[in-house]
Amino acid sequence: MSLKEEMPELKAEVESFDWWHTIDLGDGIVTPGRDNSPRKLERLRLPDDLTGKSVLDIGAWDGFFSFEAERRGASRVLAVDSYAWNGSTWGSKRGFELAREALGSNVEDSEMEVLDLSPSTIGTFDVVLFLGVLYHMRYPLLTLKKISDITRELLILETVVDLLSIRRPAMAIYPEGVLYGDISNWNGINPAGLEAMLKEVGFSRVEVVQKPDALPKRLARALYYRLKPGAPRGPIMHISRITIHAYK
Repeated sequence: MSLKEEMPELKAEVESFDWWHTIDLGDGIVTPGRDNSPRKLERLRLPDDLTGKSVLDIGAWDGFFSFEAERRGASRVLAVDSYAWNGSTWGSKRGFELAREALGSNVEDSEMEVLDLSPSTIGTFDVVLFLGVLYHMRYPLLTLKKISDITRELLILETVVDLLSIRRPAMAIYPEGVLYGDISNWNGINPAGLEAMLKEVGFSRVEVVQKPDALPKRLARALYYRLKPGAPRGPIMHISRITIHAYK
């Protein structure tokens, strides 16, 4: 008997632990993720038709974007993670495995560190998803070179950006949990810096598909955090997020 045939058991299992992604498992069961994954998907501009494409999802966590790539026709999808799957934080691999089984998915998985990715260890892929990971990396240029080496056509990059008032390529560093009190947050590269780095490592064209928030919205967010008791501190007014499509 499949998990979908055991609806009460599936529902209880879904509710038994924390999720990051919000995944519709069908039959009215939706994982209670902290992340509004469907809303984020709209901003990523993931191609509607991935028929015949191979897709690599780096930092897959619960697998929402891996499963979505499969749903859009990808011939092969590989989900890769380490930090969120190894149990060292509140995250784990349980969500990914449960969702894969409930969806009847053929998404593959590999537990691997980002800097260990290479054509020899993992192969190359038509489309690479690198969502919410770059700002956790201590060596961002090296990281992007690794990603470029395994990307055949398109990289979809989503990350934190900082120093938005500076037009020249620039990068902020967040030691000791400066950003949101999270010691895993390490860098905030501005848009000009991201474009320069992506071209340096081999991408021929860089397109911003989700621009950083405008100044009024960033000011409002900074005020909200300043007035909220117990809210994390940091350079909130100067940061936002960006989504980039980089082409080979």
